[in-house]
Amino acid sequence: MYDTIKNNTGHSTEAEIRLKLHRVIDAPVKTVYGAWTDPSELERWFAPGNAVVARAGAHAVVGGTFLIEMRGPDGGTSIVRGLYREVVPLRRLVHTWRWEGSDLETLVSIEFEPTSAGKTRLTLTHSRFIQGKSRDVHGRGWNGCLAKLDDAVAQPMAESA
Repeated sequence: MYDTIKNNTGHSTEAEIRLKLHRVIDAPVKTVYGAWTDPSELERWFAPGNAVVARAGAHAVVGGTFLIEMRGPDGGTSIVRGLYREVVPLRRLVHTWRWEGSDLETLVSIEFEPTSAGKTRLTLTHSRFIQGKSRDVHGRGWNGCLAKLDDAVAQPMAESA
């Protein structure tokens, strides 16, 4: 779902453009939360489409940082960094989001809610976009990443020998 928030005049304001996605993931909250906070798990899914994660780092504590370097099929790389603003283990993560080379910083929040069937209802909100086009591009990227997340939690990492 793509949301544009309206100000008190009833008109949308560019700074209030946000993206909100909901997904039910067939894994318990502990597994899904771990996939968002463990760098080795992030490497398995945090790049959309045919892109892969070349490098991942995450220190999921308030004030901690994360970094994801994505490599596309053409060999080009993109790096995103952020700072954790809120960390409620197994419930909520909030962090900034800034692409390397950009001055624009947006905000991502991920909520994890257990369901009665042992699954996780994930709500991702990405806000502070200044253009609807950027929100839409990120929406496609997030949907691609979340599809890979579904696969990653369905196939746990092999144990190291």
